[in-house]
Amino acid sequence: MQQKPADSVTGLYASRRRRFACMMYEGVLLFGVVFLAGYLFDTLTQSRNALMLRHGRQFILFLAIGVYFVLCWRRRGQTLPMKTWNVRLVGRDGRVPGTGLLILRYILLWPLPLLAALLVLFASRLTGYSSTDLLIVFAPFSIFVWSFLDRDGQFLHDRILGTRLVDVQERQK
Repeated sequence: MQQKPADSVTGLYASRRRRFACMMYEGVLLFGVVFLAGYLFDTLTQSRNALMLRHGRQFILFLAIGVYFVLCWRRRGQTLPMKTWNVRLVGRDGRVPGTGLLILRYILLWPLPLLAALLVLFASRLTGYSSTDLLIVFAPFSIFVWSFLDRDGQFLHDRILGTRLVDVQERQK
């Protein structure tokens, strides 16, 4: 599969393969972010199990992950995995998008994975097999579905906002 040029300022769109590699690496780093945020939440609220204050915990984890991404993207348009795989987030003008757009991008990342998680829940209830819940691990990858329909292979949230993930390796040459 050949990559299409994004524009003369930013080089080529990052391939799905490299975006997938970033996502896998990101999962490893997010384990630390989620662990730290969860530990602080449990310590400060004296929670004894995961079901205690569950909605508050989910909200804090959503915020912690959002802060991680927005701060990383705001700095140079890259998280550590994106730096490793030579991928950068840019706006229409080829620069790092503003903070408001980055927050909106983070929020718009969620609908497809949440919809996929809901479909897994329905499948589990429909089949009666609780082991069907294990398919939840595939929910985050649902963001790639749109990329196969998009003419440039971009994610839906990037298409909506006019942001894109570009290959910075080409720019360094």
